[in-house]
Amino acid sequence: MADTVRLDSSDNVVTAVRQLAPGSEVAGTVVADPIPSGHKLATQPIPAGTPVRKYAQVIGYAASDIAPGTHVHTHNVAFRNTEADYEFSTDLRPATPAAVPDMFMGYRRDTGKVGTRNYIAIVTSVNCSATAARRIADAFGPEELAAYPNVDGVCAFVHGTGCGMGGDGEGFEALQRVMWGYARHPNHAGVLMVGLGCEMNQIDWLLEAYGLKQGPLFQVMNIQGVAGLRRTIEAGIEKVRAMLPLANAANRTPCPASELTVALQCGGSDAWSGITANPALGHACDLLVAQGGTGVLAETPEIYGAEHLLTCRAVDAQVGERLVNLIRWWEDYTTRNKGSMDNNPSPGNKKGGLTTILEKSLGAAAKGGTTPLTGVFRYAEEIRAKGFTFMDSPGYDPASVTGQIAAGCNLVCFTTGRGSAFGSKPAPTIKVATNSEMYARMTEDMDVNAGEILTGGASVEEKGREIYELFLRVASGEVTKSEAQGLGDYEFVPWQIGAVM
Repeated sequence: MADTVRLDSSDNVVTAVRQLAPGSEVAGTVVADPIPSGHKLATQPIPAGTPVRKYAQVIGYAASDIAPGTHVHTHNVAFRNTEADYEFSTDLRPATPAAVPDMFMGYRRDTGKVGTRNYIAIVTSVNCSATAARRIADAFGPEELAAYPNVDGVCAFVHGTGCGMGGDGEGFEALQRVMWGYARHPNHAGVLMVGLGCEMNQIDWLLEAYGLKQGPLFQVMNIQGVAGLRRTIEAGIEKVRAMLPLANAANRTPCPASELTVALQCGGSDAWSGITANPALGHACDLLVAQGGTGVLAETPEIYGAEHLLTCRAVDAQVGERLVNLIRWWEDYTTRNKGSMDNNPSPGNKKGGLTTILEKSLGAAAKGGTTPLTGVFRYAEEIRAKGFTFMDSPGYDPASVTGQIAAGCNLVCFTTGRGSAFGSKPAPTIKVATNSEMYARMTEDMDVNAGEILTGGASVEEKGREIYELFLRVASGEVTKSEAQGLGDYEFVPWQIGAVM
């Protein structure tokens, strides 16, 4: 195994595969500073103010003269906002359609959508009904649910907003989209919506706006209308109990891979994310797109500095402009809140070798593979395009995944380098480790070791195929590591946009 990785011949830095000691010679350069594994080493002089290049792209600018052999990181690299001249539709590489459709065993719903799990959901309109929803869900333990083997569980999706907000505008509309997305998600066999009654986010408004109809497997209630918390809990338990045999009647049937919509996520990233796990997930996305399926990239702040690579892949200028407009919105959003796009990466990302958001974004964008960008959507907006798509969201993983699931994702694939304990419901999360050391340390949490691309001789394509085939097995019911540990009940976090009043 080499001591360093150079990603492009035009790069003026390399990444250390192991700890490098001063005085050693690597990549034709004498090491001047201790270089931790995953961190960058300058291989040529980088004068102050000139670009630092990795992935054949600018990841920052030298804050002072950087000599060959020097550790290149936050102490000597400065961030600047991007100033790209965007091109549209200049790098279109359509996937070759698969000759034979791959199949999985899913739940075909009356809506025509396909689920990979079969939950009953308790969805709240406001924080004031969170306790009622939790207690309704908690009433259904393993003993009772054992009588309904086709039901994966009863889940409460509670949050900290729904009132103290404007009755229109971005924040209100985003929350309503989240609620609608979870109410109609194909991984839910039944839904009970629980409100207080006087909140800004009225359940009746949602039903009217989205044409939701009540029935045996979709019901609503308000604490004030039922006459108190205790009676609401009791009534809710009875409503869910009546749904259980109906939900249990659902059976898995063969479904084509084109019915899969996969959330492409990363969190707790390190320098290897963009070298191993993210490109492997990108290849898995390409394989899924070739089957007619859909991959959904998100976390707009985490493609900042790499968005020009995605606009080149936009199927038309309109799709490309939608992505550019999101970037401009985020620049304005961070400025008016006295922040910076470079507030991300986090301390853990930096310890793992990531220096600026530009470097992090170039690695994160690799999760989207190579096929054309077919659509750009608002947070939690229903994904109406097949192929590789993008959904606006923060970089905060729980908020981002909540939006992706609301948008229709029935699987989540989550890469991590530092080690994440994330999981989600109702769409199960597959976790991919970027390095073998972390995978060995957190085997109970990781489903795939992409670190073998560095340490085991595996190729990006081989790992991508492994991830894709895991999509099919998990969609058919195989339990992921996060599911086995019961994760997902506290990761429902709708993005709060706008003033709290």
